[in-house]
Amino acid sequence: MAREFQVTFDCGDPGGLANFWADVLVCEIQAPPPGFDTWEAALEAMNIPPERRNDASAVVSADGSGPRLFFQRVPEGKAAKNRVHLDVRAAPGLTGEERMTALEKESVRLVALGATRIKRFEPDPPLGGGHIVMTDPEGNEFCLD
Repeated sequence: MAREFQVTFDCGDPGGLANFWADVLVCEIQAPPPGFDTWEAALEAMNIPPERRNDASAVVSADGSGPRLFFQRVPEGKAAKNRVHLDVRAAPGLTGEERMTALEKESVRLVALGATRIKRFEPDPPLGGGHIVMTDPEGNEFCLD
């Protein structure tokens, strides 16, 4: 039996980064607890002071198929290259120029959302299909694969 897991991001703006990744992955912000229409209403009822209401956020897939992404505020900024990163599968099943065209198109969309494009790696058969390295708005590296 496979275990459930989540991927946790330390960050400065959990709400902003959660919204970015929800758009990238075509997912949604996790719904507030039962009985509440909004997170603001839930946090108010929990007596969370306004300055702490952006301490955490989470992204989930609508159908529950993927891992939960959890974003937690930390005081320090990002200091070094990620040792683990996400690969966003933007061109599954495509090869060669068709693959790279699909990755380029997705790269443009993600830059408009706040990502930064770092470097393109050309296909290198038989094992390297080609990919684009990017960073999210807080500098976390990820690949369009």
